[in-house]
Amino acid sequence: MALLSLLEADDMRDALTGLANAERVRSTLAQWQVSRENEADADCSRSCCRVMLLGLGRIDTVNLAYGASVGDRALLEVARRILVFAEDEFESEPWLAARLSGGNFLLAVRENCSRERWQWLAEALADIVSHPISDDANADTLRLWPRIAVMQPASLETPDIILDRLADTLARAQDRHGSRVLWVDGELSPPGRSSASLEADLLSALDRDEIKIVYQPQFALGDDRLIGAEALARWNHPTLGNLGANALFTIAERADHVAQLSQHIARAAIADAANWPDRLRLSLNVTPADLSAGTFASNLQDIIGETGFDPHLLTLEITEHVLLADLERAAISFSALRAHGMRVALDDFGAGFCNFRYLKLLPLDYLKLDRTMVEGLGHDARDLAIFRGMVTMAKALDLSIIVEGVERSDQIRIAREEGAAIYQGFIGGKPLASDAFQVFAANRLAG
Repeated sequence: MALLSLLEADDMRDALTGLANAERVRSTLAQWQVSRENEADADCSRSCCRVMLLGLGRIDTVNLAYGASVGDRALLEVARRILVFAEDEFESEPWLAARLSGGNFLLAVRENCSRERWQWLAEALADIVSHPISDDANADTLRLWPRIAVMQPASLETPDIILDRLADTLARAQDRHGSRVLWVDGELSPPGRSSASLEADLLSALDRDEIKIVYQPQFALGDDRLIGAEALARWNHPTLGNLGANALFTIAERADHVAQLSQHIARAAIADAANWPDRLRLSLNVTPADLSAGTFASNLQDIIGETGFDPHLLTLEITEHVLLADLERAAISFSALRAHGMRVALDDFGAGFCNFRYLKLLPLDYLKLDRTMVEGLGHDARDLAIFRGMVTMAKALDLSIIVEGVERSDQIRIAREEGAAIYQGFIGGKPLASDAFQVFAANRLAG
């Protein structure tokens, strides 16, 4: 549950990224502290929140080498990745993402989670931010190497003290080789489970079928009819608590088991979707490991054959990060799958660097617009103009538009009027466990 609304004044936002600014951070942390003190059963010695400060050490070098406009686009992409990560990991807890200055970003959550969980989330976020960023203008890719200071503020520490201590710790982390995440108290990592133990936990969880799939409903904009859902992975780790897909795949990447995890998700989701009523569609995310495996297409077709699921009801979603690995291989794989009736969506389009070469080379059916493309609809004339341009381009290419992150009725109305086809977001329904989605679908279709 993000805490910065588009209805708030611009002086509470960072001008470049639209994230919260330092003033909003101070205000939010102070409010959380007061709320904690006023709770009837509060233990005031406990912290009201967890906070991390992420710094990009190479952003000045990027500005010098490529120009400030490239650096700004890189910062926009980092901001987008932080937002996607937070939305995935903190589905019910209040959280706030901010850009404080330059390449420094803050993420805070009002959750009294364990130090082990906060440490691992920081590691996972660092991995995500360090993924290559394409620079279409220079036909190149950029890599940013983040360092993160993490903190469990004491109950009497003011927002200014919290920010000062985080900044001091981040400076120390940037001066130390190999210390990507550093606690404000000086520990490189808290006592808890090692990476090797987490990797072993993941393998055991896969064997015991403990990786669960949740489904976010998708709706036709024309008549608000339920048409399917996107499959998302979740893992309730006994020590770290609930982990979303981003943290889950970070563990899998370190254990070199991304393909196994991805296949597990695909098999479980397709088996569930085979029992959905009224020919509802299923959307699956594709990873770089999937595409690098020469057997990806045949394995997916085998799973479909085993479950009896209609391949014409399956949409495969790919992101820029996936395509950076091997665009030509991706085009070949998706052409083969599309020939069997599956559809292909380019996910997160409009965020960060938009590489229009993808539109030329890939066999696409949908453009799935990033939430930043729709959050300003109804409030910003420029956002509407950009959205209208995206829809016009998609129609010229015979592609349909999917919008995600929809949270308001005016966004639905405008997206419908402009000709988008499908939407998903919390206004339509939060991600649901398999049984809950079946009930939701039955009720929705019956009504």
